[in-house]
Amino acid sequence: MARSIWNGTITFGLAAVPIKVHSAVEDRSIQFHHVHAKDGARVKQVRICSKEGKEVPYKQVAKGYEVRAGEYVMLDQQEIDAAAGEHSKVIVLDEFVRAEEIDPVYYDRSYYLGAGKDGQDAYRLLHDALERSERVGIGRWVFHNREYLVAVRSLDRVLALHTMRFGEELVKAGSFDIPAPSRKPNRREIEMASKLVDSLHARFDPGSFHDTYRDRVLDLIKAKARGEEPEVPQPPEPEESQDLMSALDASLGSRS
Repeated sequence: MARSIWNGTITFGLAAVPIKVHSAVEDRSIQFHHVHAKDGARVKQVRICSKEGKEVPYKQVAKGYEVRAGEYVMLDQQEIDAAAGEHSKVIVLDEFVRAEEIDPVYYDRSYYLGAGKDGQDAYRLLHDALERSERVGIGRWVFHNREYLVAVRSLDRVLALHTMRFGEELVKAGSFDIPAPSRKPNRREIEMASKLVDSLHARFDPGSFHDTYRDRVLDLIKAKARGEEPEVPQPPEPEESQDLMSALDASLGSRS
C-alpha cells in the first residue's frame, strides 16, 4: 500500500477526525530527459550563483521573495511552516453545501482519505453524515507551502478530498478577446442540434476512455529503440467547410 502523503485532523464543530491523505491520481505522463543531441548523453543542470558565477551546493540554496529588483527577503522552511498557523495539521470544515452548488471549474486534484490512528469511529461518523445529508464539507488545507480550498465528501465507502481554486484564481471569461456570436441560431438549427445531442446521449463511463496519444508515443519510442525510423504521418487536410444545416443533417443521418 502506498504511504500517505499527509497526516492530520479534520474538525467540524467540536468533533475531530484523525485522517491520512493518499493521492487518488497516478501520473502516467511520458517522462522525457534532456540529452545532448550530438552524442545522446544526459544533460545535467547545475545551480549557478548569478553574482559569483559559481555552482551553489543544494544545502546553500534558500527560498527568497523578490521585493524589489534584485533584492530578496529570505525565509527558511520553519518560518514558512509557522505561517500556516492552526491549518498546518488541521483541516477545519467551515460549512457544508450541496455538491451541485460547486461549479466543476473550481475543482483541481483528488485525494482519498483514510482513518488516522484511533480514528475509525470518527471517520465512519463523518462519512455517514455526509452520505446521508448529501452534502460536501468545505474547508482549507495547507499543503506543499500553499493553502487550498478543499471539498470533503463521501465516495462509496471512503472519504474523498478535492482541492479547489479560490475565486480570485479564476480568470473571468470577459478578460479574453472572445468574439461574440455573429448571429443567434434560428429555431430549426436549435432543434436539430438538440436532436444530435440527444442521439449522442450516454451514461458516463470513464473506463471507456483511454489515452491513445500516450499509446502512440510509446509505440514510436519502442520502434525507434528497435532501430526503426517510422514514418511520421502528415496531418489530414482540413475538410471544406459546409453550411451549418448541412452539417447537422449529415450528422443526424449518420446516427440513424
